[in-house]
Amino acid sequence: MGKNKLARWAELETFGNVIQAGAGHESGEDHPLKGKWRDKIFGNNNPVVLELACGKGEYTLGLATIFPEKNYIGIDIKGARMWRGAKTASEKGLKNTAFLRTRIEFINSFFTKDEVDEIWIVFPDPHNRKRNSNKRLTSPWFLNKYRLLMKDGGLIHLKTDNQELFRYTEKLVKNNGLEILRSTDDMYVGNPDVSVPFFSFLPGIGVYGTDEMIPERIFSLRTHYEKMFLDKGLKICYLAFKLNKNTIVKDEQ
Repeated sequence: MGKNKLARWAELETFGNVIQAGAGHESGEDHPLKGKWRDKIFGNNNPVVLELACGKGEYTLGLATIFPEKNYIGIDIKGARMWRGAKTASEKGLKNTAFLRTRIEFINSFFTKDEVDEIWIVFPDPHNRKRNSNKRLTSPWFLNKYRLLMKDGGLIHLKTDNQELFRYTEKLVKNNGLEILRSTDDMYVGNPDVSVPFFSFLPGIGVYGTDEMIPERIFSLRTHYEKMFLDKGLKICYLAFKLNKNTIVKDEQ
């Protein structure tokens, strides 16, 4: 392990906006913050939004800056990458931002029923081989974990350059009768949804859809990898759908 990575790991331990899982929390034990994120971490009753596999937390930071009325938590297992997002959040004084270092499969040890309002999944590993489809963050196994901690009708966002992952998720959502709010295989080119109403469906009255600049500001949020994909001429897919608490998501037919 390089010196820079070791230094980042050490500094990560000192950040007040980073929560790191213990061994017990990754074997089914509930974390003390479960059900208490608003009270203990944010000190408010605002909606809680997760970015899964957040990497350096580019989307977590961007959304938290645009929407101070929401609480954002970036989740990833790779601490050296998370260091960058956590450090930037501290430097900018973003009080509505936190980071959780754990594996996504243990997410239910950290959040309780109805605690999460919204989830963003931005350029995840697509796990292209069919035998690895259950590892996708939009697979039934993961979606059924999310619905236990999300409010009924909570919103899931997927952004990906991978057409296979996009089609897989879209088909899965349709086959399970979940409501799709937006679906496009090219969100930047010739997209009629780039307008004020585009994000007006998002939860939080008075937060989304009230500022005519909101769509432009959200569309301007592009991760390092997204910029690389766009430079290569790849299309960016976007899917937003509601997750029903009482709908057990089953594999695509």
